[in-house]
Amino acid sequence: MARLLMKTTDAPPAAAGTGGRAEAEPSTTRRFRLADGWGLLALPLVGYLLVVFILPLAVILVRSVTDPEPGLGNFQAILDSPVYTRVLVNTFVTAIAATVITLLIGYPYAYLMTLAPRFWRNVLLVVVLLPFWTSLLVRSFALVLLLRDTGVVNETLRAIGLISEPLPLMRNLTGVLIGMVQVLLPFMVLPLYATMQGIDRRLLRAAEVLGARPSFAFWRIFFPLSAPGVLAGSLLVFIQALGFYITPALLGGPTSTMLGELIVQQVSSVLNWGFAAALAAVLLGATLLLLAIAGRFIDLRRWLWSKP
Repeated sequence: MARLLMKTTDAPPAAAGTGGRAEAEPSTTRRFRLADGWGLLALPLVGYLLVVFILPLAVILVRSVTDPEPGLGNFQAILDSPVYTRVLVNTFVTAIAATVITLLIGYPYAYLMTLAPRFWRNVLLVVVLLPFWTSLLVRSFALVLLLRDTGVVNETLRAIGLISEPLPLMRNLTGVLIGMVQVLLPFMVLPLYATMQGIDRRLLRAAEVLGARPSFAFWRIFFPLSAPGVLAGSLLVFIQALGFYITPALLGGPTSTMLGELIVQQVSSVLNWGFAAALAAVLLGATLLLLAIAGRFIDLRRWLWSKP
């Protein structure tokens, strides 16, 4: 008993302001450092991106201001020529149009996938993934056979008497948009489906029980919750559409030339590497500027990484 009393009286008093509770033990949480064991796993990816992305990008930026002579002459030539300015504007207009059309087609398709039974959902998913199993070049040539003046579409419409002259489905913006939407549709549907699949349908039923019409519940509850998928899919489609080359080259014409075609022409035909690098730098800068402007009005990190 004496020993017990001695241990009790020798114990240090509780710190002031703790209400008699013992002082909390120091936290054992460590900050993440690249030198840690888990951090070393990122080194191969960082090295790969440095070699295949950062280094070529730096070479392009340097070459744009040093070839054929140091200075901003290549960029000045782009601004002075209305042809190049028109191609740049046409590139962004085409990319925006392709993104909007892809969203209008992909949103109801992804919504249908969430409503369909398991078997039909898998069928719809296979239909979306089917283009990934075929070469882009093969698909583009197949569209040429379908859309040309003597192609399957025009010949079928002429055979049933709907048209007397072939529809201009190629060598213009229409053909380019058809080809681009066909290629980019999976990149819109898959993020939309992943987001819609996580939305709790009981929220819609609760709104309808409280008196809301189905259309009102959809636009006020479901659509805002699916906005992360809309934004993620739109960004994926838009950024890829800016750099398209094969599809516009095969299905487009002089009035629908995009910047990717112009860059290839400067490299392969004119061998003007400095001017081609300047065009690529302008495209990169315009894309980053557009994303920065969008980020001023939309919290991109919140929409892209938030869960519904």
